[in-house]
Amino acid sequence: MSAVAIARAAKSAFDKSQLISASERIDALCEIKNQLESMKDAVLAANAEDLRAAREEVDAGRMSESLLKRLDLGRGDKWDSMLQGISDVANLPDPNGKVTYASELDDGLELYRVSCPIGVLLVIFEARPEVVVNIAALAIKSGNAAILKGGKESNGTTKLLAQAIAAGLSKTSLPETYIQTIQTRAEVSSLLKLDQYIDLVIPRGSNSLVRDIQNNTRIPVMGHADGLCHVYLDETADLQKAIRVVVDSKTDYPSACNSTETLIVHESLVTTVWPEVAKALINSKVKLLCDGTTLSSISALPDVDLYARPAQESDYDTEHLDLVLSVITVPSLQAAMQFINTHSSHHTDSIVSESEPSISAFCRGIDSAGTFVNASTRFADGFRYGFGTEVGISTGKIHARGPVGLEGLVVYKYMLRSKADGGHIVGDFGTGKKQYKHAPINAEQVPF
Repeated sequence: MSAVAIARAAKSAFDKSQLISASERIDALCEIKNQLESMKDAVLAANAEDLRAAREEVDAGRMSESLLKRLDLGRGDKWDSMLQGISDVANLPDPNGKVTYASELDDGLELYRVSCPIGVLLVIFEARPEVVVNIAALAIKSGNAAILKGGKESNGTTKLLAQAIAAGLSKTSLPETYIQTIQTRAEVSSLLKLDQYIDLVIPRGSNSLVRDIQNNTRIPVMGHADGLCHVYLDETADLQKAIRVVVDSKTDYPSACNSTETLIVHESLVTTVWPEVAKALINSKVKLLCDGTTLSSISALPDVDLYARPAQESDYDTEHLDLVLSVITVPSLQAAMQFINTHSSHHTDSIVSESEPSISAFCRGIDSAGTFVNASTRFADGFRYGFGTEVGISTGKIHARGPVGLEGLVVYKYMLRSKADGGHIVGDFGTGKKQYKHAPINAEQVPF
């Protein structure tokens, strides 16, 4: 099928789905989950083949180790979490049909602002095959059709996941073309030109991927760029909190976009808290890229020569996606905030502090989608926020920011209804004529 045919089919599926009830969408999610459960062995076998081929690419130096880790659908509880995400999304309130503003403009003339789906989504992501299921679930629940493009390294897995989704949809009133997958970059390039069919592009991956898409389409792009996250150890930081937050932020899942890449240390902690944090990081096999101050203060630690070296300026702008952490010293909270706002990708940044003024200033002064206090940056996740799952984390500032769940996939429309015998016309209003009432209406749903 050509790119135009794919986009046209998605638009048609979206249009046909708008009168389908919320309960039918929940049924569709249940059918998809059942289909995935029945195909688990086949999907994981395909994933194993993708992993084998990817390992060859890593060994040949053509793929990063971090990308390989993201590809593994059998890692830990990833498969079970993927299925649980479908159930969680199904159980969330319907984001559509909510009235966010209502006003009586005149006797019998009522205006409602009502949440509704965006339309057709084009989602482009790298490596992680479970994203296919995550986004399909969110799209179905929120009333959006979706076209999904995963990385070539996960083609085998993605193909079977797409088959399971289509098989599940075939047992419902939703069109099978409601969720579609594509395989090639050429298809993406063609789809990016079809703004008459596609309403929003969501790229998940490297900064270069996001920039390339933004520069090659007229379709609005909700960008998810690099995850350059920071933890700042304020001068009042508690030692145990500092160790727990920093180690978890870096080591829980180093290749995730919400993993911390730079640790900022207040200069008063260089000989007290910092060496203990460094010791814990080294015990966790984390390589430290330090400025002169932090490097000299840990010179007596065991194995420091194996795990610590001087940082280059470029290290503070690098998304390591591995057990590697850049470290720098600052003289003040203000300096830390300036550093973060200069080097951050505006994803998630955390402060470890016992000072309420410092906490307040950090949370308001850092220009990121997430500002945390005494908590790991790894909490920046749609599932952990209670969104069921997410289509990605938006580092932009328009429409949606941070983990994008159901609410980030709806917009709104205005519905106006006249109950007057002769209807309402604008010509009845003005100087010397009728005046608008603009009286608030208390409503959660549209009464028609």
